[in-house]
Amino acid sequence: MSNSVKNNFNPKFFKNDFPASIVVWLVALPLCIGIAQGSNVNAFSGLIAGIIGGIIVTIFSGSKFGVSGPAAGLITIVVAGIATLDGDVGPDQVSIFFLAVFLSGIIQFLLGLFRLGVIGYFVPTSVINGMLASIGLILMLKQIPSIFGGYKGSNDLAYAAYSKAEKLDLHLLTKLWIDTKSAIMDPTFGAILIFTICLGVMLLWELKFFKSRKLFQYMPGSLVAVIVGSILAYLFSLNGTDSGSSLAIIDAQKVGLPEAVKTWDFKNLFRFPDFSHLANIQVWIVALTIAIVGSIETLLSVEATDKLDPDKNISPTNKELKAQGIGNAISGLIGGLPITMVIVRSSANINAKAKTQLSAIYHGILLIVSVFTFPKLLEMIPTASLAAILCILGFKLLKIKKVIEMFKTDIQGAIVIIVTISAVLATDLLKGVGIGFALAMFFILRKNYVLAFIDHWDESKKELTISFSQIVSFLNKGALMQLLQNVPPNAKVKMSAKKCHTMSKEIQEVIVDFRDITSKTNNIELELIGFDKFDALK
Repeated sequence: MSNSVKNNFNPKFFKNDFPASIVVWLVALPLCIGIAQGSNVNAFSGLIAGIIGGIIVTIFSGSKFGVSGPAAGLITIVVAGIATLDGDVGPDQVSIFFLAVFLSGIIQFLLGLFRLGVIGYFVPTSVINGMLASIGLILMLKQIPSIFGGYKGSNDLAYAAYSKAEKLDLHLLTKLWIDTKSAIMDPTFGAILIFTICLGVMLLWELKFFKSRKLFQYMPGSLVAVIVGSILAYLFSLNGTDSGSSLAIIDAQKVGLPEAVKTWDFKNLFRFPDFSHLANIQVWIVALTIAIVGSIETLLSVEATDKLDPDKNISPTNKELKAQGIGNAISGLIGGLPITMVIVRSSANINAKAKTQLSAIYHGILLIVSVFTFPKLLEMIPTASLAAILCILGFKLLKIKKVIEMFKTDIQGAIVIIVTISAVLATDLLKGVGIGFALAMFFILRKNYVLAFIDHWDESKKELTISFSQIVSFLNKGALMQLLQNVPPNAKVKMSAKKCHTMSKEIQEVIVDFRDITSKTNNIELELIGFDKFDALK
């Protein structure tokens, strides 16, 4: 074992790593539950992902400070995947989806095994920003029903609207609108108040004053919001939920854990994938989507974490993909959500002065302890508090400031972001990102088409000068042919390939034809500079 690996798991730094793990645990606990809530699965699935991400992934990871767990960026994929594979079922009946999570882990492991960790660097930044922004927007919209308390069953018109959304195979936004309408028709003012206060708490923690104080760094805003929301929910329900109070919060509006958690019934606690659907093409599509999006999000988090690392370590991306693959495979096997490296937890780990990877492992152990020692406390958390946390996460994914800046500096990149967001909202995440990627490729190819060579026509000398860039591909064949066809007879053409190190065979053939046929036919004087490095033009 190398010294660097020993240092990454050195228990002598316990005095630094354990306090840091407490900070990360305080950040991760409400996020694991909140992301499960946003994904329409039970809270335990989110906690499983947090535990595996903290312990298993860290053991195989090469990132010193990276912390993995369920990610907000995958919520829309999870919701769409469950709806596609398992249909309109309860949160505990998602066995086919867990098969997709397991397979996504296998795919990720293979990506790392075949050293494809650089794949994220080939996805245009504008497409990634568009994908994250669309996820953030959908994530925020999905919280609207929870903000109003969701459907409680006390209004006939609301019930009709809610039933319509539950029974029909509708587009995500259509179903969301019907769910929102039913919640607004049957509101719980206590939930609205809790959301407003918790959102205010989260916004306070975003202020520079709070960020600069150590006390508030060790007490994350998400945890404070959860505590405040739980206290308010308890106070609002003191008179009992049957009293008819518009403030009272019922059990359906709080976090729900499986009964097996509270009774330590391990036999019935975990949900297992349904391998009988292994030949289902939809399962593989969902698995591939999770693997690709999860890998990109992980690679982005790795890059961001390395930039925050005070020691400036460079994490091995292929090793990280294999670690994430192992984590997702295990998570899918026992009923957990998909896992990625998460920048929120990773940055909290660094800011808390962690020294080794053991801090992430300790935080995973703390998650296990919290789930099985005080589950009743976790069930006191109102979903309105989690809605506030998820709205803040969604807004951060939007990155509105960056989009506005791109309109000033890179109009094409900004257009790609807007088109990607619109396409995701109109179709689904995979198709929308595909449309955004196609548009980004179009802009890149068009730019390459224009910038592959620079030409200048000197009318007084009747001379055309062409300078080729470093790379000239077959995509530039049409532009070069059109340019050379317009050279008048008896003119002079000077071509320079001094800067060019890669020229496609198609381009070389165009130049050879011009040299051997066109120039002689039209009495054109041709001077070739720096072409002796290309076989066809020697």
